[in-house]
Amino acid sequence: MSSSRITIIGAAGRMGQALIAAVEENPDTVLSAAVERSGSSALGTVAGGTNIEMTDDVTAALAVSDVVVDFTTPQNTVSLAQKAAELGVCHVIGTTGFEASDEEAITGAANKTTIVKSGNMSMGVIMLSVLVEQAARALGGADWDLEVMEMHHRHKVDAPSGTALLLGEAAASGREIDLGANAVRVRDGHTGAREEGSIGFATLRGGSVVGDHSVILAGNGERVTLSHHAEDRSIFARGAIKAAIWAHRKNEPGLYSMRDVLGLNN
Repeated sequence: MSSSRITIIGAAGRMGQALIAAVEENPDTVLSAAVERSGSSALGTVAGGTNIEMTDDVTAALAVSDVVVDFTTPQNTVSLAQKAAELGVCHVIGTTGFEASDEEAITGAANKTTIVKSGNMSMGVIMLSVLVEQAARALGGADWDLEVMEMHHRHKVDAPSGTALLLGEAAASGREIDLGANAVRVRDGHTGAREEGSIGFATLRGGSVVGDHSVILAGNGERVTLSHHAEDRSIFARGAIKAAIWAHRKNEPGLYSMRDVLGLNN
């Protein structure tokens, strides 16, 4: 198959620059368009080491692309999902912080095109989620409490992080429970004893931390901690571009995850 033509949304941002670098270093991809918001000072400048100028014309960008990669905002991502579906362009979504209505809209768009969506594109994190699911299944019952702890840089706007929720979903799947009904996201004041079977979340923000995540299974007299520490945004970018190539080759409408990309759902 020919190289996958990739459009990067939010191309001038830190994640956008990492994605462009990942496209340039991958022999199976080529940057076809780089999109920035209207009014951005980056418009008209060259993206990375290419001759592609940044544009705010999303429709024109998608018209010359096989896949669009998007780490932006929920509102922008939902709009982009609908546009990509109309044009038959595959969509890789690394955006987090969606509401239930956003999720429904993305699921609807996946009826028309290939969408890969994940709260984290790191291959290490996806493997961690598999281990968390297995551990939660093996260490179930009242004797093992489960907590998810995460830390990110001071500029992150959503909490818990998409990765923390991904790990929480993996734990809930392992225990065959609904995360929404069992998640505890806030503890403050006199909360009483920990409710049996709950999955707790602790959120830390500060400095320039790219992303630290730990899942703690606390038993009587022992504790198991499964962790991942992100040291550079390039790990997310490389995973996203791997997902883009997979989506282009898959080319079947549906909503997929990074587990599908890595063959972990087979």
